[in-house]
Amino acid sequence: MTFWDHLDALRSHLWRMLLAVLVAAVGCFCLKETLFALVLHPKPDHLQLINVDIAQQFLTHMRVSLLCGLLVSAPYLIYQLFAFVAPGLYTAERRVTVRALSAACLLFYAGVALNYFVIFPFAVRFLGDYQVSSEVQNLISLTSYVDLLLLMSLLMGILFELPVLCWLLGKVGLLRSETMTRYRRHAVVAILILGAVITPTGDPVTLLLVSVPIYLLWELSILIVKRVEK
Repeated sequence: MTFWDHLDALRSHLWRMLLAVLVAAVGCFCLKETLFALVLHPKPDHLQLINVDIAQQFLTHMRVSLLCGLLVSAPYLIYQLFAFVAPGLYTAERRVTVRALSAACLLFYAGVALNYFVIFPFAVRFLGDYQVSSEVQNLISLTSYVDLLLLMSLLMGILFELPVLCWLLGKVGLLRSETMTRYRRHAVVAILILGAVITPTGDPVTLLLVSVPIYLLWELSILIVKRVEK
């Protein structure tokens, strides 16, 4: 294939990816009640959300629908990317790429699920009930709630890609299991600092909920890199 043939093939895959995201986003937009039942599920019953902008609820609906459409269509998007590069790979390389992409997708969903079911409910309950004085009442906006949920979900999904990243670095010889083991204590400190940055509450329980899974992923990454070295 010539350069222009490759460009045409890439354009075709990109159009399919865009169409998949739009279809999924429209589907999420139409299922408004179900979509926001899921979005508001981690919220404590006593915590009331408010809206102060006349167009903000509609804009929030569109933004959440688009991001959820992207999340739902992610496996298909990854498949399209693989379909574009697969013709240039050997059979063994294809198998490795499929495994790596599948692991990356599953780990991202696992990070999002952990945040949704465990971390975010603790965070929103702490922040929603926290008061510097009884004279100051919390009025939480819908935008603030949604932004925090999406941000924490994205960060946890990215952090859960640690084993795939370490596997890739180990595959190209830039990371050694001995080095990861030697700097385990430094990694623990870095993970705690990272957990403190991610969690907006600052309470020890939420910090541990974030840090412990990341540390377990670090230990898993050591085993993965050690296996790559054999």
